[in-house]
Amino acid sequence: MNLALFDLDNTLLRGDSDYNWSKFLIKKNLLDKNLHEKQNEIFYQQYQNGTLDIYEFCEFQFRPLKENKRQDLDLIRQEYVEEIIKPLISNKSIDLVKSHLRQNDLCIIITATNSYITKPIADLFGIDNLIGTIPEEIGGQFTGKVEGLPSFQFGKVTRLENWLAKKELSIESFDKSYFYSDSHNDLPLMKKVTNPICVNPDDKLKNEAHRLLWETISLED
Repeated sequence: MNLALFDLDNTLLRGDSDYNWSKFLIKKNLLDKNLHEKQNEIFYQQYQNGTLDIYEFCEFQFRPLKENKRQDLDLIRQEYVEEIIKPLISNKSIDLVKSHLRQNDLCIIITATNSYITKPIADLFGIDNLIGTIPEEIGGQFTGKVEGLPSFQFGKVTRLENWLAKKELSIESFDKSYFYSDSHNDLPLMKKVTNPICVNPDDKLKNEAHRLLWETISLED
């Protein structure tokens, strides 16, 4: 059996689900446009530069989860997926996932974006297994804190290894292991698999892919 790992933002999606979620909340008047939009841009640039403090970002990003009722958030999330996320999914992304599912590969979406936003997106791809940054909940309400280790940079490796260990597996257990990503932030995990595949890579990842002779593809239709 093979292992197929998929980054989500700017890989399976033609955009960033975390960034767009904030913009959607601003549109819904749940966030102050002037205060939040500027900081959102700063964090996004830090992510692209590889300098993001993931805990600082999560505290910022989880604030609206904490400040709104869960049932209201669920309705907004449903609108968000329909209005914003579905148009970001290409036919090539769907076909890629289906090709791995048909081969009975173990498919996992592994993303730094929080699991509350990304679970319904994973469902759209027919992928049951999701490793995302987990927003802490108590009594069904979000606390605004992170539960456990964020799945970001080296954290993706740790979270995946722990997930597999619970099933008495390891990355080395599989005949082949694939990881599809666009970002240099994912280099720690890409170097762990047998088949790292760059999807419309950023400049830093593109340079590393060229040096290591990694495959590069586009999922644009």
